[in-house]
Amino acid sequence: MTDIEPIAVEVAYATPEKQLIIAVMVEPGTTAYDAALKSKVCEEFPEIDLESAKFGLFGQALGSKGLAAAREYVLQEGDRIEIYRPLIADPKEVRRKRAAAKKA
Repeated sequence: MTDIEPIAVEVAYATPEKQLIIAVMVEPGTTAYDAALKSKVCEEFPEIDLESAKFGLFGQALGSKGLAAAREYVLQEGDRIEIYRPLIADPKEVRRKRAAAKKA
């Protein structure tokens, strides 16, 4: 028998129509990617491809700004992992078009 206590984390995903936050108990040392697998979020949202999905932690993209990538980031108690949908439009292009429309 082990004395290792699981930790509570959350996995979040949203579409324009539906948002879901799944509470998951994981072993210490679990990565963000592994928690997403364990949450079974793909059963609720089959369009998610965890292999190519971008992940975040409380709004900070994993794999950037000094944060480890999803397969390496080790979760801490209370972490909320977010799975991001692919962008539909380039935000820079949208801003450019909006600025051009204001000038016209």
